[in-house]
Amino acid sequence: MLAEAQHELRTRMLRRAESATVEPVALSDVLDDVLDDLASRGQSSGPGEESRIRQVLENQVAGFGALQPYLDDPSVEEIWVNQANEIRFFQDGEPKVIATELPEPEISRLVDRMLRFSGRRVDRTQPFVDAELPDGSRFHCVIPDVTRSSYALNIRKFASSSRRLGQLVMLEVMTPAQADFLSQAIRAGRNIVVCGATQAGKTTLLSALLGELDDSERVISIEETFELKLSNPDWVAMQTRPQAAEGLAEISMRRLVKESLRMRPSRIVIGEVREAECLDMLIALNSGVPGACTIHANSAWDAVEKLCSLPLLAGPNISQDFIRQAVGSSIDYVLFCRQVQGSKRRLETILKVDWDAQTSSLECEALVI
Repeated sequence: MLAEAQHELRTRMLRRAESATVEPVALSDVLDDVLDDLASRGQSSGPGEESRIRQVLENQVAGFGALQPYLDDPSVEEIWVNQANEIRFFQDGEPKVIATELPEPEISRLVDRMLRFSGRRVDRTQPFVDAELPDGSRFHCVIPDVTRSSYALNIRKFASSSRRLGQLVMLEVMTPAQADFLSQAIRAGRNIVVCGATQAGKTTLLSALLGELDDSERVISIEETFELKLSNPDWVAMQTRPQAAEGLAEISMRRLVKESLRMRPSRIVIGEVREAECLDMLIALNSGVPGACTIHANSAWDAVEKLCSLPLLAGPNISQDFIRQAVGSSIDYVLFCRQVQGSKRRLETILKVDWDAQTSSLECEALVI
């Protein structure tokens, strides 16, 4: 019956199915007509099966098809698709896989629908894309011929609201003493770098730190794709823009860091430092504007070394000595997060960073708190 209902609904709602959203009342009316017509032709089923079919059809038209149940499930942290008719996801601290009806043409339609919300695109001239879904999840897609044959999708889900340091203490991410120390540090204008591997909780910790700021502070955040969830009342969130076929100019992370200095910031926040924008961040922090960021690293010490290396990507006229002094003078603390025991996260290291002017050396000390 599901196949017949899908065909019938697609026929009746061809134009609506291609739009980003469908009014719930209108969709419900059409679903009622479809199911009633099928029942009149002897293709009825029990109430439980009809409810399941109705939900599948609603997801296909107004949601994201076979992926929607996993987006709705709060226990699912991440969803990815490597090939047709298979969905993989991370749940309860372990990866899982399930076979499902998700043919390649349907994957292509889902990608188009997901990108409508952000206004971004993916095609042969631009085969990669990062975008934000309506629920705030981060969507990444790579298409053939960069991939061998199938679309590769990844959806990283985030909390719908920001957590506070007190909540992270309850979740055993950190100790009460560490939370008190970090709250005082961020309020005092210390510059903090949060580091760790993918899924270590970097963005969650950074959001919680910024939640400790006074309401009078003006936060300017810069990201490749919107991920931060802040409750700060005076907050401007900006994201980069890739080069578009329509001729719109690319807006880089480096450009946004420079623009943020003209926006009267009390804090400059970079969602993730990856490349040469690290130099612009260090210069901004040395100008007297406090800030924070995240960075991928295997340890707090590795993060410091990475901060000393990434600015070199900005050009050949930058010396290592200048960068090390800039890092030592502008970064106060590096926090290293680790994912442990499946889905649990833990603040493992608080590293104090300083510059010794007498010996011209960058010094790092792990604090025991």
